[in-house]
Amino acid sequence: MRLSREKTIRLSHIITDVLVSSNEVEFIEDRDTIRQKTVQILQELLKEEEAVDTEVRKKISSQKREILEGSEEWDLLYRKYYAEEMRRMGVAHHPSAQ
Repeated sequence: MRLSREKTIRLSHIITDVLVSSNEVEFIEDRDTIRQKTVQILQELLKEEEAVDTEVRKKISSQKREILEGSEEWDLLYRKYYAEEMRRMGVAHHPSAQ
């Protein structure tokens, strides 16, 4: 999933607001430091997801016969290979969460 920098920053504000409003969270750092770290984490996760997407597409395109993107077979292979890559990275993936 690609997010613009503006959307990532907006999301970091929302996450920080939720954390601030929670009685379960106590801040050691100031609010802006937490928000900036949230942006950094989101950007790193998005880069990892993009790398997984690239690897999955490479696997599909390396099949002996051409599989058209958008076809049912392509979608099934994408989900299968995506889940395999996520497991390889140590991340549990639930297809229904896509």
